[in-house]
Amino acid sequence: MGGESLEAALRRAGSPVGLLRDSPVRPHTFPVAPEFTNWRSEQRAWRTSCALLDQSHHMTDLYLRGPDALKLLTAFGVNSFANFTPGKAKQYVAVNEDGYLIGDAILFHLEDGLFDLVGHPTVANWLQYHAETGDYDVTVERDENSSDRHSGPPKVYRYELQGPTARPLVEKLTGAPLPEVRFFATTEFTVAGHRVRALRHGMAGQPGFELFGPWAEGEEVLSAILAAGEEFGLVRAGAKAYSTANLESGWIPAVVPAVFGPELRSYREWLGADALGSLGGSMDSADIADYYVTPYDVGYGRTVKFDHDFLGRAALERIAAHPRRAKVTLVWHPDDVAAAVRSLCEPGVPAKFIDLPKARYALYQADKVLRGDDLVGMSTDVGYLANEQDFVSLATVELAASEPGTEVSVLWGEQPNSAKPGVEPHRQIAVRATVAPAPYVREVRDSYRKP
Repeated sequence: MGGESLEAALRRAGSPVGLLRDSPVRPHTFPVAPEFTNWRSEQRAWRTSCALLDQSHHMTDLYLRGPDALKLLTAFGVNSFANFTPGKAKQYVAVNEDGYLIGDAILFHLEDGLFDLVGHPTVANWLQYHAETGDYDVTVERDENSSDRHSGPPKVYRYELQGPTARPLVEKLTGAPLPEVRFFATTEFTVAGHRVRALRHGMAGQPGFELFGPWAEGEEVLSAILAAGEEFGLVRAGAKAYSTANLESGWIPAVVPAVFGPELRSYREWLGADALGSLGGSMDSADIADYYVTPYDVGYGRTVKFDHDFLGRAALERIAAHPRRAKVTLVWHPDDVAAAVRSLCEPGVPAKFIDLPKARYALYQADKVLRGDDLVGMSTDVGYLANEQDFVSLATVELAASEPGTEVSVLWGEQPNSAKPGVEPHRQIAVRATVAPAPYVREVRDSYRKP
């Protein structure tokens, strides 16, 4: 893909953990305004009225077209593709041969023979590599996110509307009652004279829609949304609020992709060294496999379907019979969070800085979860939820420690401190936490189980 390859960088660094631990790549950014009002009010909007989130800039689109596009997707996706007809979407999940997660993204079936994979570039890279090196009659078109795009605007705008007033807002916007559309299916609207595709989505246990269309029409569509939204309490949400939405929905956005085995050397030679992010947190194993997760570890067990052949199927059939971990929310003890912040104003070396609303300081956040002195899991994404007034993290823990109400602790900070730009001299601290379900918010859990 140009520049130094990941394999060359790995040889230079000496180990995958060493390479990622000191990587200068910062956490994934959202190249939109940080705040339009303040991130607390913007978080509350998707629970009390309607939040408008601009998703046009932070995701990579990989368009797959041709007679073998579905064959390629099926060969590397754990999902079922039965009845995956145009107008539907799904959370696409890919694993390696051993059943460990490569990553996930949203897959749209736009029309016969045309698919759009949207999300962090990890899975896009994986599928593009196999499209180029495998025996597939498929063409690939890639639109990078706005941080990595060399020039020009995105190909597509994406505006998400989430909250209890999203439905009446959209009905006013389109001048018609909403058609019946199932969760993660698409429909079409006319907005400001333009054809707009809409994905039925839900982020906070409320009706939601992701509107998308050609970039050239985006400003007119946005203006129409803003005008229609005035009477429905529409609030534009910036990057800070948006970055925390996954903590309510229970989605873990980034884990170390399982690409460091000897069998994937050719992939690492194809992949650029800057394609992976940095590793942060108190997990200190020198074995990169200790940072890998399976789909069952992070809540994708229901997504895995053994109705087709795919890379990693045999391994996942074994893992499915004896899953080892479960995804949970950890609610951090407020006194311990306050003590970490207070240490910044006390003599001596402070605790690792806790940023708000998102405290993750590496793309792959990996902190030890302890039950007593025993390591029972890994805490990942972490931040503050204004709607719950709780500081939480998403974690994968051993089944014996996954029962809601279980008391654990999160070891916060690194020892020794790594060379990442976002890491200042600090000391590790133990933060008490209580296990809760993921998604944390009951309305979200209930809505995700509706058809």
